[in-house]
Amino acid sequence: MLFAELARTSVAVATTAARNGKVALIAETLRAASYDEVGVVVSYLSGELRQRRTGVGYRSLQSLPTPADEPTLQVLEVDAAFEAMAACAGPGSQAERARLLADLFGRATAEEQRLLVGLVGGDLRQGALESVVAEAAAKAAGVPVADLRRAAMLCGALPPVATAVLQHGASALSSYRLEVGRPVQPMLASTAADVAEALAKVSPAGVEWKLDGIRVQVHRDGDEVRVFTRTLDDITARVPEVVAAARSLPARTAVLDGEAIAIGPDGRPRPFQVTSSRVATRGDTSTSLTVWFFDLLHVDGTDLLGETGAARADALARLVPEDMRVPRLVTDDVTAAAAFAEDAIARGHEGVVVKSLDAAYDAGRRGAGWLKVKPRHTLDLVVLAAEWGHGRRQGWLSNLHLGARDPETGGHVMLGKTFKGLTDELLRWQTERLLSLETHRNDWGVFVRPELLVEIAFDGVQTSPRYPGGVALRFARVLRYRDDKPVEEADTIDAVRTLHHS
Repeated sequence: MLFAELARTSVAVATTAARNGKVALIAETLRAASYDEVGVVVSYLSGELRQRRTGVGYRSLQSLPTPADEPTLQVLEVDAAFEAMAACAGPGSQAERARLLADLFGRATAEEQRLLVGLVGGDLRQGALESVVAEAAAKAAGVPVADLRRAAMLCGALPPVATAVLQHGASALSSYRLEVGRPVQPMLASTAADVAEALAKVSPAGVEWKLDGIRVQVHRDGDEVRVFTRTLDDITARVPEVVAAARSLPARTAVLDGEAIAIGPDGRPRPFQVTSSRVATRGDTSTSLTVWFFDLLHVDGTDLLGETGAARADALARLVPEDMRVPRLVTDDVTAAAAFAEDAIARGHEGVVVKSLDAAYDAGRRGAGWLKVKPRHTLDLVVLAAEWGHGRRQGWLSNLHLGARDPETGGHVMLGKTFKGLTDELLRWQTERLLSLETHRNDWGVFVRPELLVEIAFDGVQTSPRYPGGVALRFARVLRYRDDKPVEEADTIDAVRTLHHS
């Protein structure tokens, strides 16, 4: 299959508003792919390279070669090129990677270059990522989408499941079961405003501390232990403390879900970036990790995915000692649950997760069985620019560039971007308002006069060399525009840094 066919599909999907239309376009492309191409096609139309790390970033794309006039690149050739870039190591690797990249982009047409840029930058704006591609794969194969999704969750990845089902049909899906050593996609939590709202939906419930660490899925088979992240990366060699904890448990085989976190001498969690830096650096022993488990998916030949939350919690308590389990309170009392949450926050943790006692482990899904409750931080920030939306937001200014006030210069310091929290009504309003403030524009969006204040909720502040202030907001989302406040009352970069240090 020509890579140009994927580029055309991506453009068509981006300009199609209806989800069903997107699904139909992707399904048609999947049917046209050969079986050895399906996995790559699924990855690319999900907005991801098959290679998780290639050593290529946005800086490498600052000066691209002139696009080719005619398409010649094959899908598998593109995948092979990125595989070669990922394999570059040692002296001269940077130059070799640059050569491979220039060769690839030099053979790509302008439309193909746009798709490549989106894949390299992890920013493919077509309004359809893995969930839509999963529906398309199910449609192309003529199987129920729920069955395909479950297989993908148990496999840990969509591409191999899509390949199998398109080649062998529905019978291929029944072969996917929980397998010790092969990670499954983790169950995720939805959001509740407070404990009362969560208990109104799920009660009685297990209320657990929400830790700001690294999600780990731990597989043990005898003395062999493998540790995977939320994104299913194998980090076993980097977390010997987690491996040792798993080996200490009285089971031959087990699959556990938990959190690894750096804890300070005072017993309080250290900033998230301390934990993530420790996990990211092989051989780093300067910071020790503590692992706390909160779920058990398998033990000694018995799969627990379909068991209730209460049954899994009981099994976890029988296997894992209390000091290795996330603190938990089972209650239907809002006052008790709120006090438990306040205590967790006072100890430096993010909040709590309220979990149904009846819910099965819904791997890979963000359902109503788990509800996270966290205190909400807010800042009043200035809109500096906005990017044009894609998919159903095409034609509207969507992704906002957010700035804090710099009292020393009188200017503004960018803290990040967000398109979350915007309703259709708010999108229409902000597009009209921002266009009235336009100073200039480029291919991706519009720069505006800093006259509009927006209230932003966020989960925390982290160090970021990407932005000039050295910090960025985590999980920022729009709450409302502040027409009642002048931009002179925007929060300052000093306030943001103080929050970061605290």
